[in-house]
Amino acid sequence: MGVFLCHTCAGVHRALGTQGRVKSVRLDNWDRDQVSVMEAVGNKKAKDKFEMCVPLFYRKPTKSDVDVLKKEWILAKYQREEFTDPERQSAYNCSHKEGMLWKLGRDRKQFQQRKFVLSRAENKFFYFINEDSKQKPQQPKAEADMDHMNAVFVPEKIGNPYGLQITFIKNGSTRSLFVYSENSKDIVDWYNCIRAAKWERRRIAFPDRDLQQLAEDLTKDFIVEGWLSKMGPKNEPFKRRWFTLDRRKLMYFEEPLNAFPKGEVFIGHRDAGYSISLGAPEGDRSSNSHNNYCFTLHTPDRNFILRAETQDDMDKWTTSLNYVIDLPLTPQDSKLASMLNPKKSSNSFRIIRR
Repeated sequence: MGVFLCHTCAGVHRALGTQGRVKSVRLDNWDRDQVSVMEAVGNKKAKDKFEMCVPLFYRKPTKSDVDVLKKEWILAKYQREEFTDPERQSAYNCSHKEGMLWKLGRDRKQFQQRKFVLSRAENKFFYFINEDSKQKPQQPKAEADMDHMNAVFVPEKIGNPYGLQITFIKNGSTRSLFVYSENSKDIVDWYNCIRAAKWERRRIAFPDRDLQQLAEDLTKDFIVEGWLSKMGPKNEPFKRRWFTLDRRKLMYFEEPLNAFPKGEVFIGHRDAGYSISLGAPEGDRSSNSHNNYCFTLHTPDRNFILRAETQDDMDKWTTSLNYVIDLPLTPQDSKLASMLNPKKSSNSFRIIRR
């Protein structure tokens, strides 16, 4: 095929057994014909051919992305040649998509197959339970407005290499759906279909905006996740919780696979009174825990006293939270805050713990 690959992608190509041969530049022997192919093609010519029409909404994986995105990018690009003809992209660039996915029940005991539907016309994402019901029109078990929906690959959390977490706002709180497919192409098609629908809606709403700009942040990986211990609001004992920082939402759960968080905090800007400090404020029972990986999230309404399990974890969380606090707020941020709690502004928002 005449292209040079990084070490990571070379390993994926070898594992997939694609039609190309993978050789090491330094460790393998090269004959004259093989060298001639590399000279005649090269990365630029190959890209001009195999990436002729990559949709702006399609997520091109980077080195740090999950394996399933790398795998399907390689197969789509070189084997299925999806980016040489837009008609080959109908599985994800479509106005209506439906199919079966394995979904974790709210009791978190088992996954069951459920029918999922995405409708661009309604700007909705649905799932159904009684897929074969013929007695009456099928009613969705749940529906999500796609404007504030996110999709993140979380294979380790779900315990499946094709595991996807879909989040959306329901009744003033974030709802999570944990799904997977037995087929890697199927789950990546669903993922890119969500991105395509969100991009198309933005394109129509902002016809004068740069298309590349509209494609930014269609879906966003969680900034950081992991276990932290949280002190209760009245100096109650620390309780271990699973925390997720999703853009400006800091959510905490009893378990990683809970459908709803115990609570969530909107992280506003530093100028509005949000900040991070090491240790606990004076007067709190944990104020002597500076050497115990303890730190405090200060908000206009309350101080959240948190404790990491290692120094590295504390550094990771404080760095990530400070990064978010320093970001300027956007109109979308203010809209999200008002959706989660319409009685408060984005500068003083929090959800009381369940």
